Amino acid sequence: MANGQWYPPEWPERIRALAAGTLPPVTPRRAATVMLLRDTDQGPVVHMLRRRASMAFAGGAYAYPGGGVDPRDDDRQVRWAGPSLAAWADRLGVDEPAAQAIVCAAVRETFEEAGVLLAGPTEDTVVGDTTGEDWERDRAALAGHQLSFAEFLDRRGLVLRSDLLGAWARWITPEFETRRYDTFFFVAVLPEGQRARNVSTEADRTVWTRPADAAAGDDKGELLMMPPTISTLRTLETYPAAADALAAAPGRDMTPVLAEARLVDGVVELVWPGHEEFTKRVTADAAEGPAA
Repeated sequence: MANGQWYPPEWPERIRALAAGTLPPVTPRRAATVMLLRDTDQGPVVHMLRRRASMAFAGGAYAYPGGGVDPRDDDRQVRWAGPSLAAWADRLGVDEPAAQAIVCAAVRETFEEAGVLLAGPTEDTVVGDTTGEDWERDRAALAGHQLSFAEFLDRRGLVLRSDLLGAWARWITPEFETRRYDTFFFVAVLPEGQRARNVSTEADRTVWTRPADAAAGDDKGELLMMPPTISTLRTLETYPAAADALAAAPGRDMTPVLAEARLVDGVVELVWPGHEEFTKRVTADAAEGPAA
């Protein structure tokens, strides 16, 4: 780890294998994650969770609620409010079934991992407190794959509020990783009456933190984060209110960010285009810090 950034020791060997053509890239799985914001006297804060150290992917790293797309997230049309599937498909750069699956995954995972639900009984309302025993049973059933999100919405008579989400960024796990994700980052504002809580089995801690404070923790090496997390945190720092960030989402560039790995004169070079601060160069025997 350098400056808090996540650089596993096995990366150089994998990058060399990729450059040599002996490591076929794994197809990335689509995923969604949500930067959930709420306002405070000190400005907006974002909800983050710390992944358990035992997790195979990014163990110990701070991240946002999120996870992979469930194959059932696009198996049938869900009750929908906000921009059309065609509009979401255009915004996300995918077809309509994939757009539904990605947006459903964002809303579902936020409920599964934070207990916050971006849905309501009508197209212009949102549910209130979701902490009762009946809500918890449904949340656990979703997390355990015993209930699809479409079935959950139908059972509750709820409409998915896609207008409460804003697409923010898209990052793809480097080609040399064994677990790869094509992750769509969204921003959302905590609905009135709801509260986030640590209900994820994958996290051992949750915090509400100012984006600037979390970024400072990464800079000091006090918090462990992956490049997409620290990058998106920094883009949130300038907004004076949570609603301002949500309003800015339509103008965000959704071009996928994919790390490029090269082998130059025996030195492994890892670069995230447009994000030079994460450049990593590793010699045959030792790792250097992120290049200036």
